[in-house]
Amino acid sequence: MSANTRRPGRVVILGAGPTGLGAAFYLAQTGFDDWALYERDGQVGGLAKSLKDERGFTWDIGAHVVFSHYDVYSRLLDGLFDSDGWIEHQRESWVRLLDRWVPYPFQNNIHRLPPADRARCLEGLIQAATTVSGTPFANFEDFILRTFGRGIADLFMLPYNRKIWAYQPAQMAANWIGERVAVVDPQRVARNVIHGVDDVDWGPNRTFRFPRFGGTGAIWASLAKRLPASSIVTRNPAVALDPDARTIRFADGTQERYRTLISTIPIDQLAKLSGRKAWIDAATNLSYSSTWVIGVGLEGKAPEELATKCWVYFPEDNCPFYRVTHYSLYSPNNVADITRQWSLLCEVSESAEKPVCRETIVKETIRGLIATGMIASAKQVSHTWLHRVEYGYPTPTRERDQVLYDLLPDMERCGIVSRGRFGAWRYEVANQDHSFMQGFEAAAHILFGAPELTVWHPGLVNTPHPALGWDRWQVPSFAPPFSQPRYTRAAA
Repeated sequence: MSANTRRPGRVVILGAGPTGLGAAFYLAQTGFDDWALYERDGQVGGLAKSLKDERGFTWDIGAHVVFSHYDVYSRLLDGLFDSDGWIEHQRESWVRLLDRWVPYPFQNNIHRLPPADRARCLEGLIQAATTVSGTPFANFEDFILRTFGRGIADLFMLPYNRKIWAYQPAQMAANWIGERVAVVDPQRVARNVIHGVDDVDWGPNRTFRFPRFGGTGAIWASLAKRLPASSIVTRNPAVALDPDARTIRFADGTQERYRTLISTIPIDQLAKLSGRKAWIDAATNLSYSSTWVIGVGLEGKAPEELATKCWVYFPEDNCPFYRVTHYSLYSPNNVADITRQWSLLCEVSESAEKPVCRETIVKETIRGLIATGMIASAKQVSHTWLHRVEYGYPTPTRERDQVLYDLLPDMERCGIVSRGRFGAWRYEVANQDHSFMQGFEAAAHILFGAPELTVWHPGLVNTPHPALGWDRWQVPSFAPPFSQPRYTRAAA
């Protein structure tokens, strides 16, 4: 073992979603074998798993697309399936409002609006661009108003963000935005209005790929099969944690002693497992929304108007969903028979401020699909599928960062590394690639002391490199191929 190698002792991982599997992948590929991965469910994937209903339709737990900010993640994906295992897509994302289609980003395509709305949006945009203020944004709503102007804010940005987050934008911070919200170039918008051209070339997911079989979950199932089966335990949730003794107890009565615990479960749930009042109290200041996923199986073929549209955003109150994905477009194998069936995947947010009724949400969704022109009649619907996700979106409230900056380091002093979409509670680095890399980098830090760029420097990893484009991070020195020394078991 070389001088730069740490002796990490036993590593226990909680949760076999992208983050937990990312950590396990790094540990296994470097030859370190003193680890175990525990998953409460019967299958891996976490929020990125896929489920098949009784009619043979595959559904994701929310809409997912596969793209990458990291070369190491891209190369991993390349190796999971053969060349025919992926379907490549050119993104077509749209906004549906005022009974018309507007390409996303909305603010770049206001030329599609009725004349009065178009003028109001453009006037507000110009006013925002020419109003100079040196003060920081007070919150997300302030960012929207000062960046886009009152027209775009009232027509799209404010109602849509209330709908997706299930909180008021004024309750949210403004420092998380980065690539999550397309900012605007007024001159570019004016040119688009004058020439009446669509402008859709924005963001890291303008092209994406999707597994031909098995939905998004096939990615993580394939990765898990490459890991030692003896180190992965499913259907065994953690029930108690002792941070001082560094032990964790599971539902089957077994107990693990660890030197380092990589936890990917929601950090508020981790705090409750520990019983530590200070951690529990701190975590109560974090907010999140739940997500209802309504799969709609349809007879026939998608209408020509929807044939190439990947997903659609809905800011208006004529439907409960904030987004609908043309899920059978992603892969024809997401339905039982693509020659006579197609499918839509709808998402509805929920919080204490925006409750959802289980008994009526499916009917409301179908009515909304008709009202927005996504389907012509309820007679097209062959069946529906309903799934509720308690932890859907980690809300970047104004209080969030201070909680995390206090709580995460305090846990690490006890050998607990909390990472992932809800483990680190950072929406700005909560995509599948980000989540995988949070686990990957956490393991590299444990073994080598390598920097964790994703969780601590979101703005850095999300910034497009002028030469490399959105594949920003090209094989860090601690990433495979594996030049680091291989490991032997070290005592805790």
